[in-house]
Amino acid sequence: MKIAISGKGGVGKTTIMALLANYLKESGRDILIIDADPSPHMAQTIGIKNVEKIVPIAEMRSMLAERSGKSEGSPFYNLNPEVDDLLERFMVEEDSLKLMVLGAIQTAKGGCACPENTVLRRLLTTLLLSPERIILLDMEAGVEHLGRGTIASVDLLLIVVIPSRSSIRTALKIKKLAEDSGIADIAFVANLIQDEDDEQFIKKHLDPRPVAFFPEAKSVRKSERQGEPVTRAGGDMAGAVRELAEYVGSRNVRGQRTEDRGRKDE
Repeated sequence: MKIAISGKGGVGKTTIMALLANYLKESGRDILIIDADPSPHMAQTIGIKNVEKIVPIAEMRSMLAERSGKSEGSPFYNLNPEVDDLLERFMVEEDSLKLMVLGAIQTAKGGCACPENTVLRRLLTTLLLSPERIILLDMEAGVEHLGRGTIASVDLLLIVVIPSRSSIRTALKIKKLAEDSGIADIAFVANLIQDEDDEQFIKKHLDPRPVAFFPEAKSVRKSERQGEPVTRAGGDMAGAVRELAEYVGSRNVRGQRTEDRGRKDE
């Protein structure tokens, strides 16, 4: 299953993705997280050592240019570059969680992808087509990536929203663009909930209601400040993580519920 997460900047999507990844890993699943944010910090969030040595693949300009096969002064480059060896070469692992720091895939002027971005897109597509593991894709904040069709192949999109009007506006815009991109399964996840008023505010403005409500947790903020993995501080968020994982487990590829597929197979 391929799961992407998005939302307005600062809503806590990376934290929620890390907690979900850790929960699924502990249930025995093979998990790969792809950090495709222009300011990636998933490595620190899950406790990868020596994060300062990790360079996002998107910033490896020389390597990407070489893989694209573009010669200096030539307008031609390879539209199907070889990327298989990059999968293991740039994959890091901590406590059985695998991570690839991709960085943001940008669009050049005029809407045309440059040769380097062709390599990045090819790499992302190859990862998303991997059948043997659960892929969790941490996208950049906002809606631009949806406009570029970057995640059209995912099975489930989680949109994180906090109790603010601006966050809800962005979440609804993301939902509309995701639907236009052909994503069949979309769900909201509420975060930074302090009280019943926060929960009711989100329920009033979102339809359907979020599949999980994460409380505002001081332990998560403390872990981040101390440079500790958030996955060790999620005790007071355990209920919400379990609810989200159960929802994910009830889904199947392309938005079908698991029980729906069972009826079709009868």
